[in-house]
Amino acid sequence: MSPTPETAPVREHNPRKARRALIGAYVGTSLEWYDFFLFGTTASIVFAPLFFGGEDPALKVIQSFLLFGIGFLARPVGALLAGHFGDRLGRRTILMVTIVVMGLASALIGVLPTYETAGIVAPVLLAALRFVQGMAAGGEWGGATLMAVENAPEDKRGFYGAVVQLGSPTGTILSSMIVAAVVGLSGEKFLEGAWRIPYLISILLVVVGVWIRLRVDETDDYKDAQAARAAAPEVKEGLPAVEIVRTVPGRLLLGIGTYLFGNAGFFVLTTFMISYATGQLGVPSTVILTAITWGAVAEIITMTIAGKIADRTSPSIVVVVGYAIAAVLAFPIFWLVDTRSTVLITAAMVLGIGFASIPYAPVGTVLTQLFPVKVRYSAIVLCANIAGVVAGFMPALAAWILGATGGTSLGPTLLLLVLALISLVSSIFARRLIRRDEEQNVDQITGDLLQR
Repeated sequence: MSPTPETAPVREHNPRKARRALIGAYVGTSLEWYDFFLFGTTASIVFAPLFFGGEDPALKVIQSFLLFGIGFLARPVGALLAGHFGDRLGRRTILMVTIVVMGLASALIGVLPTYETAGIVAPVLLAALRFVQGMAAGGEWGGATLMAVENAPEDKRGFYGAVVQLGSPTGTILSSMIVAAVVGLSGEKFLEGAWRIPYLISILLVVVGVWIRLRVDETDDYKDAQAARAAAPEVKEGLPAVEIVRTVPGRLLLGIGTYLFGNAGFFVLTTFMISYATGQLGVPSTVILTAITWGAVAEIITMTIAGKIADRTSPSIVVVVGYAIAAVLAFPIFWLVDTRSTVLITAAMVLGIGFASIPYAPVGTVLTQLFPVKVRYSAIVLCANIAGVVAGFMPALAAWILGATGGTSLGPTLLLLVLALISLVSSIFARRLIRRDEEQNVDQITGDLLQR
């Protein structure tokens, strides 16, 4: 596996610029993930009954989950486009595009006709808009992470990366709370049209997100990379994605594995769990939605702490330990949900979404450390979104496994465990590479000083 990350130049840190970049990355990512997670929240309780024909409820759920997965197929496409132009035109420009596209796609979902009025056209249009959502999400996470981490002081990059990751639970809380509130207020009228309200709210969120991101400057690391290109115009660079595959394919594979559980495990614990609890166990939707909300609150707390610990130890250590914890929690999570107890289901979501998300806090920083600046945007969005393709079909796979194993939770539990183990092994090898890079950088700096 090839070398890489360049030694960052020493520069005077601008605290005000760093704070604005962090706020812009966090708020924008929160709003973006609200839109993306909203689809998962409503997949089984809205799209399954309203957008598909037939009499088999289980088949409708699987079809809605497959539609959910389409968004993840689109994410690598969005990642390639955003990564290419993000490494050429800048992080800020691409982040403006992603938030607008995501918000408009979500608002349009809120005005779609259902299967009853439009037939097969309804799921086709829903699939098209889900694909657009996926493209926007594909470029969002990597750009927001770089915006925060590349502007952060060196000793706080773990924490800054974790704050961006807080956009995920914040989006989960927003989508779960708003859907639960609309369900509670509308009652039986929820499926008659009230389900559209959370999607139409996206228009307001886009306005807020755009206003915040307009106030954020480009990152110093990107400016340095651009200056280096200008100083050496004779050096011809290939497409970033091609350069990654050509020069650091091993790192790309490790990055994908390291990020996998953060997406795939999350959607087993949320999107699939909503269907499992309501459909298989007969738990009211408000119970599981409220439990997921509390899980997201726990996630914010644990990820904030994990980000702080990452700066005192190292981001890669926190990721490795976090995945070990996630693997240990796989069986207890499903055991607690199987009790059908509101309190214990809430405890399961606190453990699953909260504590199993510890590695998600510094994983963006770890991926940033794994790749060089000139292809970093492309590299980390490829890692996240190739992992996302697998993750997008986890709810459908878990639903199929559930049926194939007689409706017991053993199959989905083993699936969750396998995902955690894959990320654990990948993160261990990624940590070794990062430590080797750090040692090489120290040796290089020491050699330069001795020559002077």
